[in-house]
Amino acid sequence: MSASFATPPTRVLVTGAAGNIGSATTHYLVERGIAVTALSLAGPFPPEADRTVIADATSPEAFARALDDVDAVVHLAAIPHPILGTPYEVFRTNVLSTFAVLSEAGERGVKRAVIASSINALGFPLNRHLPLPAYFPFDEDMPTDPEDAYSLSKLVDETSIRMAARRWGMDIVALRFPYVGNSERLDAQAAKVRSDPARYMREGWSYLDSRDAARAIYLALTAPVSGTEVIALAAADTFLDEPTAELLARFAPAIPVRRVIEGGGSAIDTRRAEAILGFVPEHSIREQRAKTEGAAK
Repeated sequence: MSASFATPPTRVLVTGAAGNIGSATTHYLVERGIAVTALSLAGPFPPEADRTVIADATSPEAFARALDDVDAVVHLAAIPHPILGTPYEVFRTNVLSTFAVLSEAGERGVKRAVIASSINALGFPLNRHLPLPAYFPFDEDMPTDPEDAYSLSKLVDETSIRMAARRWGMDIVALRFPYVGNSERLDAQAAKVRSDPARYMREGWSYLDSRDAARAIYLALTAPVSGTEVIALAAADTFLDEPTAELLARFAPAIPVRRVIEGGGSAIDTRRAEAILGFVPEHSIREQRAKTEGAAK
């Protein structure tokens, strides 16, 4: 039987709580009556967290106090891009922090965890050799081709959850996030994507609003999951205004398209997220842009 929660957990440890997704997740969980212990290397901490821990998430000792009364873990702490450290620093930090939190939580009897994976676990969005994706829309079963330390670290994290599930009987969901942000961050990234759509083809021009990211994490904490799941996430549309089929024909004409993508629909297959978590994205940069332009008239 699954160790899924009949009701939501009472206290969740959120690592990387000072970050973009971490702060949104803390806010979302507390709004729903779930206490949050927030762990960060430096802060500032989300004001909603009633317990805070400044610690290095790669150190098992960091969790001695952080795991008190915790019955679920959300692990978001990471170096989020290969240019933010040496390959050794990026790989070591990301892989060791994931293993540290899962092993310590498992030893303490915590049975549910959610970790942040990434679209980069596929290996080609940041790959300097510019390999082409095997097909569109991207899904969780697509062949991988990691070339940088960050992408490799996320792929290893997805293996680490299987080990933790086997050893400690944990139920763990790895969420493959695309670019995530609030409205301001998404607008800035959209401008970059519009200026070079060919470059961002390897990400499927995908994104996710931070509010949807937080809601997906909540659903992953409470869904009837048994063992491990790797789940891709994305908004229902892309950063660009053109129909996705036209974008694929222009920028990826040689890549097979396995399923018709209607209108400006996402180039990421999120059917597993809907089937397992009941997750359907609610926020759209296109809709937000239309509201802003309408208000300005």
